[in-house]
Amino acid sequence: MTLLRRRIDVVPTPVDQDSVSQTPTYTAELLSKRNFIRTVLMASVAPASFVKEVLPPVLTSSSPPPSIFDGTTRLYVAYICPYAQRTWIARNYKGLQDKIKLVAIDLGDRPTWYKEKVYPENKVPSLEHNNEVKGESLDLIKYIDTHFEGASLFPDDPAKQAFAEELLAFSDSFVKAIFSSLLAKGEDISADAVAALNKLEESLSKFEDGPFFLGRDFSLVDIAYAPFVERFQIFLSDLKKYDITDGKPKLTTWIEELNKIDAYTATKLDPQVLLAYTKKRFGLA
Repeated sequence: MTLLRRRIDVVPTPVDQDSVSQTPTYTAELLSKRNFIRTVLMASVAPASFVKEVLPPVLTSSSPPPSIFDGTTRLYVAYICPYAQRTWIARNYKGLQDKIKLVAIDLGDRPTWYKEKVYPENKVPSLEHNNEVKGESLDLIKYIDTHFEGASLFPDDPAKQAFAEELLAFSDSFVKAIFSSLLAKGEDISADAVAALNKLEESLSKFEDGPFFLGRDFSLVDIAYAPFVERFQIFLSDLKKYDITDGKPKLTTWIEELNKIDAYTATKLDPQVLLAYTKKRFGLA
């Protein structure tokens, strides 16, 4: 079967970031919801086509709220936020552009109604669905996978399920290790950061049936790491003169394969926009 891929050429407006997730066990929830028909219809294959969309404008403190809890499913994001990017990728990959509406929030000039009426945590991402609002990026990519149609993002193989849980649990430690090194003075990166990157290389060697963390199929694990590897490759190269792919052929191939997936590339910002924003936000030279 020939898979059709269409790129979306947009440059989202940068705003702010944030949201740290916990990683509850996913396997039991997934298996309880998945039946034979769903397994057959939603096998782990890339979408046959990619829906081009015009991204909505960023809402600020002067913007009126949408018609909250009117039955519309909404994904609240900030375009520059890597945590929100996770959920955006999952939504795109499952082909849900027409079923989950994007709402872009400026966290630097956030609307008061977002905290008061939508999500009291006042962070992104959050998902308005069935008259409830849920948050935390890792929880949400799992929720999107189990509650909506589209290509499955979690494997049936028990060994891959267990490894997926391990890597999802490690993702916060990975982010912390790299960011701590990034913000430290000097051009050397820390031993913890090197170890974290080495773990990714080793993890990508676990299954030999494909280039992704779980082998052949793009999954929630790839979605969890993609926004951060994207940024760390840019930031460490510029600020620390460090190439995260040097001596890491598996990581190199993984990045190359990610950039063939329209559901992901549609969420990417210009590298210079990311770099300039991060330097300003953290006071980096």
